[in-house]
Amino acid sequence: MRYLESTLRRSPRTVNAYYVDLRIFLRFMVRYQQQIDKEIPDSELAIHDLDTTFWTSNYADLLEYTIYLKNERNNSRATNCRKVSSIKGFFRYLTKMGKISDDPSKELDLPKPARSLPKYLSLEESLELLKDIQSDFYEREYCMLTLFLNCGMRLSELVGMDLGDIDMEQRQVRLFGKGHKERMVYLNDACKEALQIYLNKRNTMEGLNPKERAVFITRRRKERISNRRVEQLVTGAMKAAGLRGFSTHKLRHTAATLMYQTGNVDILTLKQLLGHSSVGTTQIYTHLQEFQVRAAIEQNPLGEVKKASLDTTSKETGESKGEF
Repeated sequence: MRYLESTLRRSPRTVNAYYVDLRIFLRFMVRYQQQIDKEIPDSELAIHDLDTTFWTSNYADLLEYTIYLKNERNNSRATNCRKVSSIKGFFRYLTKMGKISDDPSKELDLPKPARSLPKYLSLEESLELLKDIQSDFYEREYCMLTLFLNCGMRLSELVGMDLGDIDMEQRQVRLFGKGHKERMVYLNDACKEALQIYLNKRNTMEGLNPKERAVFITRRRKERISNRRVEQLVTGAMKAAGLRGFSTHKLRHTAATLMYQTGNVDILTLKQLLGHSSVGTTQIYTHLQEFQVRAAIEQNPLGEVKKASLDTTSKETGESKGEF
């Protein structure tokens, strides 16, 4: 865990996800190798005193683990993929550090994740969301939604913004994404106006510590707002606008989709704007366009015209077969 956080610079949330995945894996292996009765709960299985011989697992053992994830834990394909990725990373670490001589997971294939089109708001729904904000701190909520919908920020990026990251004169904001990667995002007129309105309100709040660096703060404690609180506020705004089944991350999808479809943005520019490490992640939005092209062709009124309906001459008599 320390190696992930200090050397690979993974976020605390990612490190915790690895911890949970590895704990599940180790408990399974203890039960599987020692043939422990299933009635004994996982929480009672000791995994803190495993010796070196325990790590000489073989491919068959790991395959049993993947079967366990699918059949007994009923994990989704995406969850299985992450858990297998966790143990492959773990065994690479053990090999690199000389704890084991051979990596038993190197032949273990990652489950192929399901590729689904991102869910997003239409332009009309986005406008409705911005119109129907009902809040005691309207300026803050309006600003957050505007930034999400225009800049495609991640939740953690918006929450982590400091006052020093904003440059109104240059119309840009500095964001820190996954892996502490830094990027600059341009502020259009809507974002600049929303930020100015909110910051005027924020900076005149009674009881605010002048040293508070966070851009978005809570109304009562005057401290940096949490990820969870932003999610609650966005969910509330969605419900007020009559939108169901959307999350905060879907606003990021919305921004990317609207820019790609209507802003003449190429895929490499969109990759940089969203802070993706690989263009493969960004290509889901090109798949979205292909889906829409297919739908447009299907909706063509000539799409239902069959050859038989055009053939007005009888093969046998040469007489008309009726109206088209």
